[in-house]
Amino acid sequence: MAKKRVTKRKAAKTKRKTTKTKRKTTKTKRKTTKSKRKTKKTKRKTKKAFGGYSISFKNRDETLEQVFGKSGIAPSEMTKKLWKFIKNKRLGHK
Repeated sequence: MAKKRVTKRKAAKTKRKTTKTKRKTTKTKRKTTKSKRKTKKTKRKTKKAFGGYSISFKNRDETLEQVFGKSGIAPSEMTKKLWKFIKNKRLGHK
């Protein structure tokens, strides 16, 4: 007769205790201090336009009706009339 090899296994698994512990529900108060940052006012230098025209409309008295007309126009026509105005008045500078 051949002997059967018997492995030892834990017959009884250990059971965890399922007792619930109550946690304390204490709320911690957070400090809500707002820090005021000091803002420094610095003058920014005006930069030249990158690569294209720089258009200055300073000291211009024309109204939009004088530039575009009184009737409604499409945005493409608006762009065409605006560039025509800029070139006629020589407002664009490279």
